[in-house]
Amino acid sequence: MGFFDKLKESLSKTRENLTSKLEELINGSAKIDEEFLDELEETLILSDVGMPTTDRLMAAVRKGIRKREINAPEDLKPFLQREITSILTKDVPSEKWAMYLTKPYVILVVGVNGAGKTTTIGKLSAHYRDQGYSVMLAAADTFRAAAIDQLEIWAERTGATLIKHDEGSDPSSVALDATRASKSRAVDVLIVDTAGRLQNKFNLMEELKKINRVLGKGIHGAPHEVLLVLDSTTGQNAISQAELFTKAAPVTGLVLTKLDGTAKGGVIIGLMAEMSMPVKWIGVGEGVDDLRPFDAQEFARALFAS
Repeated sequence: MGFFDKLKESLSKTRENLTSKLEELINGSAKIDEEFLDELEETLILSDVGMPTTDRLMAAVRKGIRKREINAPEDLKPFLQREITSILTKDVPSEKWAMYLTKPYVILVVGVNGAGKTTTIGKLSAHYRDQGYSVMLAAADTFRAAAIDQLEIWAERTGATLIKHDEGSDPSSVALDATRASKSRAVDVLIVDTAGRLQNKFNLMEELKKINRVLGKGIHGAPHEVLLVLDSTTGQNAISQAELFTKAAPVTGLVLTKLDGTAKGGVIIGLMAEMSMPVKWIGVGEGVDDLRPFDAQEFARALFAS
């Protein structure tokens, strides 16, 4: 199965939640009137794109009607596909080009526990190793022994080097050691894991800020990429998490996991519209190859596919 087919399959629940209901509305309406527009607005709200994004799309639809770009209900689906694609399309800098200019290229990965953060790091490691880069992983989530163990398994599986300390160690100390080791060993890519939850006496966001500072002191310009991993199944809560984490770290892109298990994939549209932040990667399954760079055109085509 090609990746587009896998993406289309993974979006089946989301498609049912948005485009199938949209088609039902279109097929059941003879004309566009206020009742039709009210039902369209309700469909968008229930699809997890979020209220601000719904307002933006409805404003575009009303403008399209005035400009006679939408003359009948059947004109609506291709119009919305274009609008949603426009929202999803961002001018994302070429990460590969940045990696040629910077070595080691440092990626800091943040997010709440359970979002798939450590697994995402493992899959990123596999991706970069497949591209011919040497990879080092830093286990800076020292508050969960399971996180360290899991990262160690991924390092062995992908042929990456692992920097770790004992459970309960200072996460920033792990990050500092990783910067030194990655430079001395001429590593191409350093990926740093972080905690999603700390013990009550610690402040997670302050700890993330500290790790961010330590990386910058150890390697000029680091971190060069800060990826926030979000669980697609949490829907609108993902937007709240994004707002919180962007206050603690200079997030440069999002990773949306578990798209294959949710009807709430429409949250991607809301995230990019409200946060003005690009989705860099999407996860559509359990396999190592099921984490792929996000392609807005491909995603929109799969979302609106028959």
